[in-house]
Amino acid sequence: MYARSLTSRVLEALSDRPVVVVNGARQTGKTFLARDIIAPRHPAAFLSLDDGATLALAAADPGGFIAAQQGAVVIDEVQRVPELLLAIKAAVDIDRTPGRFLLSGSANVLQLPRLADSLAGRMEIETLWPLSQGEIDGVAEDFIPSLLSETSPPLTPGVETRDGLASRMLRGGYPEPLGFDASRRDAWFGSYLTSILQKDVRDLSDVDALSAFPRVLQAIGARTTSPANVSDLSRTLGIAWTTLNRYLALLRATFLVIDLPTWSGGDVKRGVRSSKLYITDTGLLAHLLRIDAPRLAADPQRFGQLLESFVVCELVRQASALPERFTLSHFAKHQTAEVDVVAEGPGGSIVGIEVKSAVSLGPHDFKGLRHLAAAAGERFVRGVVLYTGKQTVRVSAPPVELLAMPVERLWRAEA
Repeated sequence: MYARSLTSRVLEALSDRPVVVVNGARQTGKTFLARDIIAPRHPAAFLSLDDGATLALAAADPGGFIAAQQGAVVIDEVQRVPELLLAIKAAVDIDRTPGRFLLSGSANVLQLPRLADSLAGRMEIETLWPLSQGEIDGVAEDFIPSLLSETSPPLTPGVETRDGLASRMLRGGYPEPLGFDASRRDAWFGSYLTSILQKDVRDLSDVDALSAFPRVLQAIGARTTSPANVSDLSRTLGIAWTTLNRYLALLRATFLVIDLPTWSGGDVKRGVRSSKLYITDTGLLAHLLRIDAPRLAADPQRFGQLLESFVVCELVRQASALPERFTLSHFAKHQTAEVDVVAEGPGGSIVGIEVKSAVSLGPHDFKGLRHLAAAAGERFVRGVVLYTGKQTVRVSAPPVELLAMPVERLWRAEA
């Protein structure tokens, strides 16, 4: 199995919080993470609500079920009985011993529609995404902190080929299908979506017409590099705007889509305000859009689209596991310039990250980063264009430092 970067953050949270929640989509490794933490680092009883008998007991008497637990306990798939969260709230209001409850779930507990009250102020929430490239390769990742460092990054060349990047994008980061061939991986993703519709979405809502969900996901995937326009998406799909918004909320709650909001600093307030929506894994995105290796090689537009999604997903995964909190957004000024990702550190310093599928770059490829630098002022540390070439090149020096870097610098060590 793969070591997960999130483990240290979860253990730290268990040391001083009574409740820790590990959210994430199905099949990302939450159960393994919980079991790995239990022994020997945080001994606890393990209960799974995927077990029918345990589920029945918890659903019949949530308060009694929680009261019967002695010592630390892990409850897996907690979203299946959301009433347990209110019982846990009552329990920790009496006894706030750190590490009492480690909860894992395939749905965001803060978006459960049947919960009028939450554990806000009593819990810490962490999200486990599919595997990052560093986790797959066994490499410690520090791409975002290194860009925000006062020290300029070294000009280290890359070695990854374009075909190698394509393979990484197509396989995605779900642990189970990583070693599958293309046909078996495609079948796995088909079954995966069916499982989510039959379990998680039905657990969360009695929404009608679940058969429309794959179409909604496909439409989001097809527009994944553009600002979300719900009204236009509603017209295209023939789904009422209110219904589509309910679908989108469920897709967010089950971690199938990522929101990347517009950066809100500087004069960007006069720019485009729409978030971008990304499918949370490029393997899943390729399945939805029926993209295979030959099509990816023959279609530069699809390659660029998948590459941007790949980079955004990698940055989200890395940011979720770092010791400090980083926020990710995108920069957009209407009809002027854009930057794919803005990473902001705890102190407000920012870096811009642009993604290009070309093997060579020109001055126009840095236009968006220059606009971002002007909008951010002294908060701007540096800007990077990730591309499919192999050389790291410093294009301009501070105070507006701009660099071109191979995409693989996301997860490969600098030295």
